[in-house]
Amino acid sequence: QLQLAESGGGLVQPGGSLRLSCVVSGRGADDWAIGWFRQAPGKDREGVSCLRHWDGYILYGETVKGRFTTARDNAKKTVYLQMNSVKPEDTGTYYCARSSDGSCGTLHPSIYRSWGQGTQVTVSS
Repeated sequence: QLQLAESGGGLVQPGGSLRLSCVVSGRGADDWAIGWFRQAPGKDREGVSCLRHWDGYILYGETVKGRFTTARDNAKKTVYLQMNSVKPEDTGTYYCARSSDGSCGTLHPSIYRSWGQGTQVTVSS
């Protein structure tokens, strides 16, 4: 069974940068499509990005386009979320999860599985 573990969260000032990591392990760790999500208190979980392992295709959510980028390190089986020009509204718990259909065709949380434990990001001065 695929297992995911996020890290890299913390406190960052508005306009700053932060890089999150999602380490992929377990069965199926060489063939996956991984999504990043975030959830602020009292709000629904929101899709941030999805990356397909085999061809590098990436889907971004509208609220982060042009500010966040997703990349992979195949040797380390890690997917990164580089957050630039962060805003207070980027605050939340960030999760990575596996796309159950392997397509990255949507960022709707309902089709993602094997959620990590999350890492907290706080954007504040």
